Amino acid sequence: MTKKKVFIISHSHWDREWYMPFEQHHMRLVTLIDNLLDIFKHDPDFDSFHLDGQMIALDDYLAVRPERKPELAAAIKAGKLRIGPFYILQDDFLISPESNVRNMIIGRDQAREYGQEVPLGYFPDTFGNMGQTPQMMALANLKTAAFGRGVTPTGFNNQVGDADYASQYSEMWWQGPDGTRILGLLFANWYSNGNEIPVEKTAAKAFWDQKLADAEKFASTDNLLMMNGVDHQPVQLDVTAAIKVANELYPDYEFIHTNFTDYLATLSADLPQDLSTIHGELTSQETDGWYTLANTASSRVYLKQENTKNERLLENQAEPLATMAYTAQDYPHDRLRYAWKLLLQNHPHDSICGCSVDEVHREMLTRFAKSQEVARFITRDALMTLTAKINTVEFGAQAKPFVVVNTTGFTKSGLTRIVVEWDRIDFSAAGSIQEQRAQLIQQLKALPELMVVDAHGQSVPFRLIDQQVAFHYDLPKDRFREPFQAIELTIELNMVDMPAFAWRTLALQPATQAGVADSVVKAEPRLISNEWLKVVVEDDGSLTMTNRETGKVYHQMLVFEDTGDMGNEYIYRQTADNHAYYSTDFPMDVRLVHADELGSELELTNYLEVPVSADEQLAQETHAVIDITKRTAQRSSEKVPLTITTKIRLNPHSRQLQFESHLNNQAKDHRLRVLFKTALVAETHVADSIYETVTRPNHPAKNWQNPTNPQHQQAFASVFNEANGVTVGNFGLNEYEILPQDNTIALTMLRCVGEMGDWGYFATPEAQCQGEFTFNYSVELTDGSEAQQVASYQRAQGAQTPFSVQQTTRHAGTLAADHQYLEVNTPEFAVTSLKRANTGTGMTLRGYNLGDRQVLLNVSAGDLQAEPVNFFEEPLTDVDSTTLATAEIKTLLFTEKERS
Repeated sequence: MTKKKVFIISHSHWDREWYMPFEQHHMRLVTLIDNLLDIFKHDPDFDSFHLDGQMIALDDYLAVRPERKPELAAAIKAGKLRIGPFYILQDDFLISPESNVRNMIIGRDQAREYGQEVPLGYFPDTFGNMGQTPQMMALANLKTAAFGRGVTPTGFNNQVGDADYASQYSEMWWQGPDGTRILGLLFANWYSNGNEIPVEKTAAKAFWDQKLADAEKFASTDNLLMMNGVDHQPVQLDVTAAIKVANELYPDYEFIHTNFTDYLATLSADLPQDLSTIHGELTSQETDGWYTLANTASSRVYLKQENTKNERLLENQAEPLATMAYTAQDYPHDRLRYAWKLLLQNHPHDSICGCSVDEVHREMLTRFAKSQEVARFITRDALMTLTAKINTVEFGAQAKPFVVVNTTGFTKSGLTRIVVEWDRIDFSAAGSIQEQRAQLIQQLKALPELMVVDAHGQSVPFRLIDQQVAFHYDLPKDRFREPFQAIELTIELNMVDMPAFAWRTLALQPATQAGVADSVVKAEPRLISNEWLKVVVEDDGSLTMTNRETGKVYHQMLVFEDTGDMGNEYIYRQTADNHAYYSTDFPMDVRLVHADELGSELELTNYLEVPVSADEQLAQETHAVIDITKRTAQRSSEKVPLTITTKIRLNPHSRQLQFESHLNNQAKDHRLRVLFKTALVAETHVADSIYETVTRPNHPAKNWQNPTNPQHQQAFASVFNEANGVTVGNFGLNEYEILPQDNTIALTMLRCVGEMGDWGYFATPEAQCQGEFTFNYSVELTDGSEAQQVASYQRAQGAQTPFSVQQTTRHAGTLAADHQYLEVNTPEFAVTSLKRANTGTGMTLRGYNLGDRQVLLNVSAGDLQAEPVNFFEEPLTDVDSTTLATAEIKTLLFTEKERS
């Protein structure tokens, strides 16, 4: 009789930082790896240790034990320590598509410095799994993914029925929206099902009787997986002795201390024909809804905002500008990778999710700041290098040229702001610093009338926002620093239909003609409109919006809702009073700020008063570790002001209405959302996810018990039908909900709680998010057609990246004043990356299909030829470079054409 095999894999799920600060976890990691290196020497039966699929653990260990690197490398080469394939264990949904890819690239590259990475997409504890995982794994040469959440195992011989996210086995096929299929392994009994195996025979018998039965309930083959470890688990030093005892007790089983590579090879050869196939994203859709952990998308929202800023700087400014500015030899690969690694260190699921203790998230802000400063350095240096090559001699002698660059993959319109240096006096010039300043102030008072012109001499409308004399300095690359004082003029202007990856050169100069107003934005004290949109502020402070193309009118838009939250960093739970405070029930003010050819702006102020916190019952319940579903706390009767000031901006050349809301939060234990009531008849909606415009139901599954149904998003969520649509965009606001009674899009702005949650009581006063906050978001009305819907998605994504601007001088150059570096002529192609190739002289362009059908892919970069490649820039010979299939992720490598 063939024995059943029990594959025992030793591991420790290593949350880099979580319920203790990073360095507390770090010191325990050092002990763990010290013990591993010792056990590798002294126990020949110990096969190997799985280092949790993340390379950063080696970086962290070697930061303390650099002298053991040769020993560590030898253990990896011998197969004792199993590493990779990722750099960190990320949260799928809260980082950008490109961040997910760079995590794989950096992880694999570092693993290959030591040897071979584990061939497994490893997601043991991500809070939901992205729908494009199958395609992304395939593009990283991975055929299998292991995960712990999102699918309900129903057990051997059970009928799955109509459930879309259930499998009769712990093994299943996982199919992405593009049709790519990989093998999925669910840790049905968690990744601790073989933890702390007893050596004493009586205890071992009881242990294995239960563990074997649990595993066999779900396993599709006679190959049973036992994960010998759990969160921050020290290595079991006597695991091989425990395995010998198990083999003595169970003659019908063969217990093996092994690794994922060997286990997967054996499992794949024995898989049955009747495996279930699950589809798309796995977010525990068919559970009771309480422990999906989706509310981590709104915990410590300031982290999400900083992350979005960081990603846009790296992905959409530093890398594209460096690609445009530098040759392949000069491209700053090393500096960019350094910035990427700093950013990725904030992307583990307990970090970016905001569900750790306060010390963890304080340190994250430092990492964000460091990564952003590197990105800003690269961006500025690239802009200066690029603008030095642009020919600006056509401008007049008194002109102050500057270059505006659209670094997104979409045609983009909108306001941009630049500080123009009009004149300067170096500290080294004659006179004291005070005399120099006085001279500049006099010049500022005598400033002539100004105008902005383009490279053809045509006048461009602008606003003069500010003027001052300020101190600055230059840091030349070949000599000492140069301090100076300068007249600075801050201007704002409207860039109209700038193509993707294009620049345009303009100049500020003394006026030679009177400006001509040509406003297509109409404004009154409570009304702004343009060709496509009419917006009225009602007496209750809500907006009535009219789509002037379709005639559809939307009421109760931009309504702020505040509710109590007695949950934690993981889960929102409304306080037992079940009362919501709406901005429409409080006073408001509105004033017209701008109405000119650059657009209109209203300032709306809502004066809410909300409870100062939850009542004392919540403190008792949190300290007693009462489950959130059992809590009974209500909100305090004491109130504090919650004043929300919102700038409402309408551009004459865009269908998108933009908002910037500012507030000073002094309340605790509450959630603030902004509501856009669509009242559209629709059963589904779409949202911006990881390389996917994902379709989700507006109503949860029948067994859903949570009163709320929170969802993740990147840049937008949209409700639409065949006649009308509403797309709400955001910047760093990753949580939304569709309220099914009227298909209101509810965008979470702030969620404030006082404890971490999960397995004990950990106070997190900084998660109450006290202080000043600014939120940027938008709304766009469409006719429901695919063309307008896709365009609204583009504008929501494009709004996250500002125009890049750089002042320059009048000089000759080899580049035209106005130019498009790379053409993207397929509206559905959402570009996520433009960078130099990792090796060679080429460059890569990556993106995905925003729409829901196959289209022709029309992108070009002069005389360069495009070749489809995978994430590691290896050729894909069976992929066409001229089509973009539904839900396809495509990377193109551009290189010089071979000469015949």
